[in-house]
Amino acid sequence: MKLIIDETRCKGCNLCTLVCPYKIFQEGTKPNHKGVVVPVLDRPERCTNCRLQKLYGRVLCGVCQMICPDQAITWVDEDPYSSEKVVVEE
Repeated sequence: MKLIIDETRCKGCNLCTLVCPYKIFQEGTKPNHKGVVVPVLDRPERCTNCRLQKLYGRVLCGVCQMICPDQAITWVDEDPYSSEKVVVEE
């Protein structure tokens, strides 16, 4: 699964940057077409929820999606045969 920030829904509150235990969200620097500075993903492969959910058959986090007041953070299915980078931290 792949983590997606819907720029049309995001209002730039940056709550996701505060709550993510893996620090995969960074405050954005450039405004989008609406003038909203949307957070950017920094190394989303660290998010064990979106990358390892199907492998382990469980949800390990999901805090960013729960905290988002605009429901702008979602996960989408990826091609099962595409290469993906996974970071395992000790």
